[in-house]
Amino acid sequence: MDALGNAGADVLLKNTLADLIIADKAYDAQVRVVDPRMQAGKAVVIPCLSTRKVQRDDDRHLYKARHLIENFFARLKQYRAIATRYDETAVSFLAAIHLAAAVNWLN
Repeated sequence: MDALGNAGADVLLKNTLADLIIADKAYDAQVRVVDPRMQAGKAVVIPCLSTRKVQRDDDRHLYKARHLIENFFARLKQYRAIATRYDETAVSFLAAIHLAAAVNWLN
C-alpha cells in the first residue's frame, strides 16, 4: 500500500487464480506487478511503456482481445440505467445488463 492507504495492482493481483493476466500500459511495473506474477507461473500480457529502455515482448493478439472486451463494456455503459446503476437490486441490474448485451449482440 502507498502512503494514502490505496492498494495497488501488486496487492490486488497477489492471490488471483487466473493463469493469464492482461492489462494496459498503466500496469507496466516490472518489479511490483510483472515479475511476481511470472514467478508464480502466470502469463502476463502487459505492453511496455514507450519510455522503457528494455522493451518486453507481449502477445499482441491477446492484447487485442482485451480491447474487444473493453469496447463491449463501453457499449454497455451507453445505456443510462446501467451507467448510473439505476436498478435497486442486483438481480434487476444483472437483468438489465443481459438485456443490453443481447441488444448489442443483435446489432
